[in-house]
Amino acid sequence: MHLEHAAVIVLDHDAAIRFYVDALGFELAEDTPSLTNDGRPKRWVVVRPPGAQTGLLLAQADGDAQAAAVGQQFAGRVGLFLRVDDFPAAHARMVSHGVQFVSEPRDEPYGRVAVFLDVAGNRWDLLGPPLT
Repeated sequence: MHLEHAAVIVLDHDAAIRFYVDALGFELAEDTPSLTNDGRPKRWVVVRPPGAQTGLLLAQADGDAQAAAVGQQFAGRVGLFLRVDDFPAAHARMVSHGVQFVSEPRDEPYGRVAVFLDVAGNRWDLLGPPLT
């Protein structure tokens, strides 16, 4: 058993793909035409870290209620956690792509951490190994 996907509501698929692939280094696992439950066209877009089994479904907001949830899926809390082996390299890559960090990197007992915003405004932790 494993978690297949987690959904992140976005305003624009293409901007979200650029963010996850270019800034975070994810792979574009799938981008295929699909249909909503009521038969309207949509895209099924999945990104995931290289080698990962679980992906993020980038779900484009459909209607006012979903658009209002963009960036607020976790009520202002960190809701997603990206663990990397090389924190300085990942942090530098993200900064060079304009990712907004809302905290400076700091050291915690579980490792190095900095909070950043994704393309939709959701808060993430960038996590790396503890400094030795």
